[in-house]
Amino acid sequence: MIRNFVAGGAAISVLADDLGADFKVVNLGTVTPVADTAGLINCPLMAGTHDFSEQAAMSEQTLLQALQIGREVLPDTQYDMFIGGDMGIGNTSSASAIYCALLQLTPAQSTGPGTGLDKAGMQHKATVIERALDRHQREMTNPLSVLQHVGGLEIAALAGAYIAAAQQGVPSLVDGFIATAAALAAVELNPGVRDWLLFAHRSAEPAHAHALDHLRARPLLDLDLRLGEGSGAALATSIIQASLNLHNRMATFDSAEVSR
Repeated sequence: MIRNFVAGGAAISVLADDLGADFKVVNLGTVTPVADTAGLINCPLMAGTHDFSEQAAMSEQTLLQALQIGREVLPDTQYDMFIGGDMGIGNTSSASAIYCALLQLTPAQSTGPGTGLDKAGMQHKATVIERALDRHQREMTNPLSVLQHVGGLEIAALAGAYIAAAQQGVPSLVDGFIATAAALAAVELNPGVRDWLLFAHRSAEPAHAHALDHLRARPLLDLDLRLGEGSGAALATSIIQASLNLHNRMATFDSAEVSR
């Protein structure tokens, strides 16, 4: 899948090319090592996170490294908007656990089908998340400890990127279920980040609505999307561009001398 991103074959690769975006692929860690290749920022921190129902997903040091990588991936030059995407195996489970911990949701409220689980699969998923929350409840006392114990490398890096973009005065267009979990953590870490967040779409994952309500967010699209990758945000970009063009170039009744 990483090779597909770099080669231009993924959905977000195509959409980023259509937008003329500065597209970057960042590998923070996979079970199978990925060789260096053109177009890939290769900085693996571990071979995937640990099983969070048995132990913390990552160490505190690894969490801080992931946050820093997210900060550093943003360009040095001025840019108009940041879109963060994700590709992780099992990361809807990580996002659901983050929603439970930060929004006081139950695993049943926060667990959805992901890429296509049936009812039994969803029940098992909720059970695993509940086990993780019970195991780490005492240690998860702040947003950083939540990310460390039940988060993912990509979610932590996205949170770091959202904070860095806000500090640079650049708006971020937040994608779906995974990206919003990162945005939620970023806002909990630094409430001022919220002023710099736009929300692209309402995910098909049921818990996403709870997070949007908590963040007082009105997403631009509601198309039952569940792909991730930043694809929903890329689709919503054209609406933002059109809005800016209308604001800047459309005549008012007075300037157009339209009769009242």
